[in-house]
Amino acid sequence: MTPRRKRPQQKQISRQQKRTRAAKPSPLLHGPGEHVIPTPLPERLLASFTIRSPEHEERSVRQYVEAQAAPETVVHLEKLKTEHLRTRTLHAWDVRTTGDRYWVITNPTNLYSHRHFPSLDFTLSFHVGVTERIYAKESAVPPEQERRLATAWRKWEQATNALDEAGEAEEFQAVGMRCRECLLAFVAATADPKMVPEGMPAPQKGNFLEWTEVMASAIAPGSSGERIRQYLKTIAAPTWSLVSWLTHAQNATWAEAEIVVNATQNVLSSFGAAVIRYESGTPQRCPRCSSYRLTIDYRADLDAEVPLCASCGWTSTPAAGE
Repeated sequence: MTPRRKRPQQKQISRQQKRTRAAKPSPLLHGPGEHVIPTPLPERLLASFTIRSPEHEERSVRQYVEAQAAPETVVHLEKLKTEHLRTRTLHAWDVRTTGDRYWVITNPTNLYSHRHFPSLDFTLSFHVGVTERIYAKESAVPPEQERRLATAWRKWEQATNALDEAGEAEEFQAVGMRCRECLLAFVAATADPKMVPEGMPAPQKGNFLEWTEVMASAIAPGSSGERIRQYLKTIAAPTWSLVSWLTHAQNATWAEAEIVVNATQNVLSSFGAAVIRYESGTPQRCPRCSSYRLTIDYRADLDAEVPLCASCGWTSTPAAGE
């Protein structure tokens, strides 16, 4: 009878192998039993492991931080979050410089040191609250029109200030006069003989109604601009009539004067936006990819604002001598 084989040696080998495997240092261990926390990547390498944002956005944030935090220079920046509010969109960036680390939140842009604002969510809430309070106290003038139509908007603000203090009919008439001056200042700033169709005489300098007719046709041409053109012409004549009425009204009320001020603002804002788009030469759609995501990019190297497509990166640079 053949005796049964014993296998203690195999078990011992198996246990020994286990001990050997357990004793081997793991790539994640620095010596037996010690875990290693990887050191942070050098900041110069971070960009290689992050998804890049559009180049014009990075350039804008970089220029802002280096201007506000001089002499620090940016070594890394990364867009972390986009927050959509009712009337504006905010982008939150994490920016590292040679001297500090900041949250940069846009629209309007401001920076916050991580030392004082460690939480991004808290910083966003703080930014929204502060900027809303600022907006409430600031002028209602669209930023892009502040320089181009400065005189017209200044006269409109004078009309709103006069309305706040008005209480009698003659004071409401003065509000109407300021609105009239505002509309005439707009025409003086934007009327261009090049807008007049060939063969037609140019309207007189102070003829608001004729100039707005000419402008509407020039700044919203063709079939694609038909609705905008029609709207501009529709609001111009009734607003001029309303302003003229208030200037001579004997029994006007504060509420009626407010309507006139608001109507004047609407004409300035609507015509102003159309005029600025017309003068900038910005197309309605990107000529390369047909996207509507066109924006204005400030180029410090050109000291000029140029149209840029946020979808494909197309841009148009000014011709030499412009």
